[in-house]
Amino acid sequence: MTRFPFESRPGVALDPEQAALFRRSALVPVRIFGNHPALLVTGHADVRTVLSDPRFSRQQWHGGTMFARSADTLALATTDAPLHTRRRRSVQAAFTHRAAEADRPWIERIAEDLLDAVAAKPGPVDLVATYLRPLPYLVVGRIMGTPDGDVDQLVAWTDVMMSAGRCEPDEVTAATAAMHGYFRDRLDTGFLATLAPALSEQEIVVMAAGLVMAGGDATASHLSSCVHHLLHDDELRRTLIARPDLIPAAVEELLRWVWFAGTGGQPHVLLADAELAGVPLPAGQVVIPLTDAANRDPAVFSDPDEFRLDRPANPHLGFGHGRHMCVGAPHARVELRTAIGALLRRFPDLHAAPDPNGPAWRDKMFLRGLWRLPVHLR
Repeated sequence: MTRFPFESRPGVALDPEQAALFRRSALVPVRIFGNHPALLVTGHADVRTVLSDPRFSRQQWHGGTMFARSADTLALATTDAPLHTRRRRSVQAAFTHRAAEADRPWIERIAEDLLDAVAAKPGPVDLVATYLRPLPYLVVGRIMGTPDGDVDQLVAWTDVMMSAGRCEPDEVTAATAAMHGYFRDRLDTGFLATLAPALSEQEIVVMAAGLVMAGGDATASHLSSCVHHLLHDDELRRTLIARPDLIPAAVEELLRWVWFAGTGGQPHVLLADAELAGVPLPAGQVVIPLTDAANRDPAVFSDPDEFRLDRPANPHLGFGHGRHMCVGAPHARVELRTAIGALLRRFPDLHAAPDPNGPAWRDKMFLRGLWRLPVHLR
C-alpha cells in the first residue's frame, strides 16, 4: 500500500502523477505515520463532506498530527465542536471581511514600505526574505500587537514548528516552548487580553502561536508560489500589469492552482457508518481530505489542469471548507491582492534571477512554497 505523505517535488502545479492517481480513484488507500491505513479523499464534493459533516471527527484521531507538533499545541486544527466552536468564536471578530477591509490601508502601507527597501537594494534581491515573508508576519503581528522588530524571531520559531520531518523532534519542542513563552509574557496586552473571558491562559498562548503560523507562514508560503508562477508566465504577468483589475480573479485562480499542502489534510475518523464517493465506510475509518486534489476535480472545474484567468466560477477549496475553513481568509485575500498588485506596479520588468544555491522549494514542511526567490527588479 502507498505511503503518505507523498514525496514532494519542485513546482507550483500539482504533480501530474498524483493528479492522474486522484482522477482514477475518489478514495485512495494509503498508510500514514505509524503504518496506519487510511483513505485519501480526492473529489470536490467528498472533500467538502468530510470538512463539514460532524460524523467526520478530527479530535478522535490520536495517531499523531501532520505537523511535527502534538495535538495539544494546535488550538483549532485538531479539535471538534463544541471546543473548536468556542475557540474559533473568540478570535473571529478580528478576522471578518469587514475587519480585513478596514485594515486594508495599513496593509497597503506595509507593502509599500517593504518595496521601498527592496528598491534600494543592489543586484539580485531575494523576494522571500525582503517582501513575501515579512509582509504577512507584519500584518498578523500588528493585529495581535507584537512589535515589528520581533518578526525575524517569530519566523525562525515558525519555520521549525511547521516542520513535517525537516527538523528533529527536540528542535520542534524547543521552538514551541519558546514561542509559547513569548506569548505567555504578553497575556495582558492588546489582542491577547481580549481573549481572556473566553479562553484559559494556555488556550490563549496556543491560539496566539497558531495565528502567527497560519497568518504568517501559510500566507507567505502561498504568496511565494504565486509570485514564482507569475515570474514564469510572461503572458499572465503582462496581463495583470496592464489590467490590475484582474488581480482578484488571478488570486482566486492561484488559490485553486497552486499545489500547497505538503502533507495533505488532517486525518478524520468516521464516527458512524456512512457513504463517501458511493462507497460504504464503517465507523472508525480514517480519511484524509485533499483540497489540492479537489481543486482539480473535472466534475467542478473545466480544464482543471489549466490556469485560467477567465474562469467563470471558482469554488476552490484553497482556504478549506466548513467549520475548519481558514479563519483568516479575508485578510489573506487582501494581503495576496495587495502584495501582487504592488509588486507588479512598482517593478513591471521584474524577472527571475539564477539561484546559486539551487532549487529552493520547501521540503518536509507542512506547507509547500519557496525558501528563496531571487529576482532582478529591472
